[in-house]
Amino acid sequence: MAPVIIYGMTASAPCRILTMTCEVLGIEYEFKVCNLQAGENRTPEYLKLNPQHNIPTLVDGEFVTNESRAAAAYLVNKYGGDKKNELYPECPEARAKVDQRMYFDMGTFYAFGECVYPIMMGPESEIAADKLTRFNEVIGWVHDYVKDGKFAAGTGHFSLADICFVATFSTIVASEAFDLSSHNPELNDWFEKCKAAIPNYEKADGEGAAAFGGWYKSQVAAKKSA
Repeated sequence: MAPVIIYGMTASAPCRILTMTCEVLGIEYEFKVCNLQAGENRTPEYLKLNPQHNIPTLVDGEFVTNESRAAAAYLVNKYGGDKKNELYPECPEARAKVDQRMYFDMGTFYAFGECVYPIMMGPESEIAADKLTRFNEVIGWVHDYVKDGKFAAGTGHFSLADICFVATFSTIVASEAFDLSSHNPELNDWFEKCKAAIPNYEKADGEGAAAFGGWYKSQVAAKKSA
């Protein structure tokens, strides 16, 4: 089988959802950098693949799709083998719970970006109070999902929902922008279990999360010194 191709940037949490999914499934993949800052997502070649000009874009032979969580589900459905039922269950109720967590990750948990992006790419020098209040509410829900030794979908085993949560959570941790102490050790215990379940974790997620964190912290430092 030819490797699947992932176009994106390692600092992007959604892109890392796909690299982690490939590692968990043991399928070969090629990561091709698509640098948004350099406008590489607006080239004619890229727009043929993805007219929405976002990242990531997944290419598997003749099949092309974007939207990381849907693309990750596709990979599990096609290549999951004996891991498929745990990662993305066939039982309607169990799958609905994994889907709910993935949608929560996209629409609610990943909204931590509303705290940090105005600093990274805008004029703000600190997190807005209302955004921080909202983040603290959301991280409390995440804590409740994984407390008592559970994984993200409320099960005793790792699933696609955990891969999505790890991409977001690792980015949050690397930014060092939030006080998570009231939610530990539960969040940290869950995070460590997930990292152990992802082969080549540092390559697939850790290095990219650190790159995001470094970018954020450099912007904070620059604005403090201005």
